Amino acid sequence: MKSDLDRLMAERNLAALLVTGSTKHNPAMYYLANGAAVGEHTILVKKMDQDPILIAIGMERDEAAKSGLQIYERKDFDYSTLARQAANPVDASARLIAAIFAKLQITGRVGLYGREEASTTLRLCQALTEHARTIEIVAETSPNVIESAGMTKSAAEIARIRVLAENALTVIRNTRDFIASHRAENDVVVKADGTPLTVGDVKAKIRIWTAENNLEDPEGVIFAIGRDSAVPHSHGEADSVIRLGQTIVYDFFPCEAGGGYFYDFTRTWTVGYATPEAQKIFDDVTDAFELSMEVLRANQATDYAQGLVNKLFAERGHPTTVTHPGTNEGYVHSLGHGVGLSVHEKPILSQRTKASKIQPGALLTIEPGLYYPEQGIGVRLEDYVWVNPETLAFETIGEFDKTFVIELKG
Repeated sequence: MKSDLDRLMAERNLAALLVTGSTKHNPAMYYLANGAAVGEHTILVKKMDQDPILIAIGMERDEAAKSGLQIYERKDFDYSTLARQAANPVDASARLIAAIFAKLQITGRVGLYGREEASTTLRLCQALTEHARTIEIVAETSPNVIESAGMTKSAAEIARIRVLAENALTVIRNTRDFIASHRAENDVVVKADGTPLTVGDVKAKIRIWTAENNLEDPEGVIFAIGRDSAVPHSHGEADSVIRLGQTIVYDFFPCEAGGGYFYDFTRTWTVGYATPEAQKIFDDVTDAFELSMEVLRANQATDYAQGLVNKLFAERGHPTTVTHPGTNEGYVHSLGHGVGLSVHEKPILSQRTKASKIQPGALLTIEPGLYYPEQGIGVRLEDYVWVNPETLAFETIGEFDKTFVIELKG
């Protein structure tokens, strides 16, 4: 949480944090600027044991003020003179940052964060070595200090995320109801005019419901059927026809409108009926999910539950990344990951990364899955859980049933 920032900075010997770029889909800036809608020319500085400050362009001063932080404009640092002295815009930014550091009396190690073009960031660092000689720009490894603070969520963050979950699940519910409202001809789901219902038709509806529920989908929804459902990150082909008995993996990971917190949720469906092969795989994934929820504990090593799921799947004859390294069949990914202002955050519940601890306050996905492309069968079940720091219970954020078969009502 943000209350951990100064402790984390002290542990890493950082005198200050420097964040650049807009708030939009820029987690570090969004987090420290409290979601204020500021643009690409914004600079945020947080000095040890002090609140962050925002340096914004004049046109955005009112939006910047919504952050609740102390606001400066570029003119407060005589930016027009600095820009005239500069060789290029990046050099002008470096001169401005040097002036900010001087005014705030910042010296020593400064962590650099934000999402901007990599070459621009590299040139900025090079220019800062000339214009801000009393500071050392530090490039942290992940999880960096801001990511580490964000790995645990406050009560206020969770309250927002619960609203986000309800909105996202409304879209999921609408999607299932929409499919169920159709009829079938010759094992193909058809619309009122008799033409096949396609993945593209379903996604068009998902986009409408997403907007209606005050959500954005910047990463693109996964709605994949048949063989595509068996390739975990295949988003599905628009012209794929919805056929009876084929598995559909529906992975929905929207964020709040404006680019805030993400939700992440998956269900697997089959329309009309389930083949025996698909039902067996679905049952195995369900058992793995239930096992995970039974054994997960706060302060547990992040590889523990994944190890048990790998063992369960291997005992039932499925390849895993442990028994078959590099496999594209069976269980091919981690059990889950953190979620927040990015859809994928630390920690990762994996045996392939260095184990850490599941902290109280963490927000995680739990998502075992099995994939068999040659059989055209993919199954993944995913819920979004919060480790309540008071009870240490793993609470599901957004309840939704795990029914496999969609019965047609049209």
